[in-house]
Amino acid sequence: MYYLSITQINLCKGFLGIIPSSFWGETENMNKGIAMQRRLLLLLVLLQLPLLAGLQHLTLHSALKILDKKNLEIKIAQYNAQMKKYEQIAAEGYDYGKLDFSFMALRSNDAGNVFGFKLQSREASFGDFGFSDFLGAFGQSMIDPSTGMPGDFNNFMTNMANPVAQQQLLSIQPHDLNYPDARNHFVSKFTYMLPVYTGGKLTEYKNITRSLFKMSKLDMAKVRAQKRYQVKKAFYDIALVQSYISNLRRIIGNIRRLKQIITEMKKEGYAQETDKLEVQARMAEAQSMLSQAKLNRKLAYQFLSFLLDTEVSSVRTTGALAPAPRVTKAMIERRSLDIQKAKLGFRITKMALELEKSNFRPKVGAFAEYGSADDKPFNDFFDKDSYTVGMQLQYNLFNGGVDEANLEKARVNMMKVADQVRLAKKGIALKVKQLQTQIGGHDADIRSYRAQLKFARTVYHKYQEKYKEGVASITDVLIKQSKELEILLKLLTAKNARNSKVFALQNVLNLGVK
Repeated sequence: MYYLSITQINLCKGFLGIIPSSFWGETENMNKGIAMQRRLLLLLVLLQLPLLAGLQHLTLHSALKILDKKNLEIKIAQYNAQMKKYEQIAAEGYDYGKLDFSFMALRSNDAGNVFGFKLQSREASFGDFGFSDFLGAFGQSMIDPSTGMPGDFNNFMTNMANPVAQQQLLSIQPHDLNYPDARNHFVSKFTYMLPVYTGGKLTEYKNITRSLFKMSKLDMAKVRAQKRYQVKKAFYDIALVQSYISNLRRIIGNIRRLKQIITEMKKEGYAQETDKLEVQARMAEAQSMLSQAKLNRKLAYQFLSFLLDTEVSSVRTTGALAPAPRVTKAMIERRSLDIQKAKLGFRITKMALELEKSNFRPKVGAFAEYGSADDKPFNDFFDKDSYTVGMQLQYNLFNGGVDEANLEKARVNMMKVADQVRLAKKGIALKVKQLQTQIGGHDADIRSYRAQLKFARTVYHKYQEKYKEGVASITDVLIKQSKELEILLKLLTAKNARNSKVFALQNVLNLGVK
């Protein structure tokens, strides 16, 4: 949130007051209300000007808060972690089985389909079997062949014992069965399938997805630590560049004073034109270095704005040197994200090995179906319902050695990751030692350059006095000033290198993340 300073408010008031009436195109009879509206509109525009600028006097603490909320890479890592969480939830859901509802609408005149439809809807009758044709043949077998009139049961027995009559009866093709009318068929069914025993496959799958979610959170923490490292470094880079700019301005001020001294001495005949030209050349060189330093500061602000996804105009620096953390061996293994990821990866490979072992165990599943069928949708549902329940056992006996090969591959991968964990521990410990050694070396350089800079400044001022006395030339003075500038650059470079190593050490140990 932005607030107008007292200076800005006074500027707005003054600006509104000094605008002549001709600016608005007013005349004596112009509506004063319109003029007031224009002034209010201009005031609103001026009030919005601070909102168009970037953040002012941003502290490192505030910048890190903005980073956590707005950095795009951190947001992407958070989305990846959320996706892994949903993968874990999906894996846990397999324990509860699967319930489906299906609805089928069919129409057919196929004999098998129509007869099946009637059976499934519990409407099948003897007429559907073609008994009308059979009963006609049955009546013929009761006729007395000698008289042609219906006979008794003895006639039926005699005719049925006749092989020819038997063959004629069995060869009848029932028309109702073979040529049924087309029929609609609607089936509503609930199906539930449940894995009873999977040989440990589902258990390990849940463990793996749960561990992958933890891994994604470590990845997110690593991205966050890397971005915090970059923000801290940008802050301290800006502080060093600002210090460099301040020193360059002081040096330029010294050159201006030296130029005034030369001008006064030239009037008295003690300085030459070449002295003035040498000083002007040195002034141009210092101005060029100042412009380059300002450009580097602008680039640092641009990078900081990119990291925060927010425009930053100025920061409030706390110092030129970042404090180095104290490190113990226990802290390395406890804090290092790389070691934590390696250990978690090893646990995942052990789960993957158990997952491959599940292929050598049987799988048992259960299922249940409940539904109803009719020639009308949902008609007499509970009068024509039916159910089916069952279990299935599946056990692989032979697959060409594929499971054995995958098991051995998982075993070898676990041994490889175990060595990677040991390598990560040794590599991180070595990196920490190297960073600590480099920080110590830069500390020694900084102490040395500070002493040299103090000495160089003293020498420069003495040579400046010698030049006034005519004992030293202007070239000698400028050489001593160049030496001062050279040592200053070395000092700032050493500070920058030390800060980079300190932040790299904090990044390795995941320090300063709160």
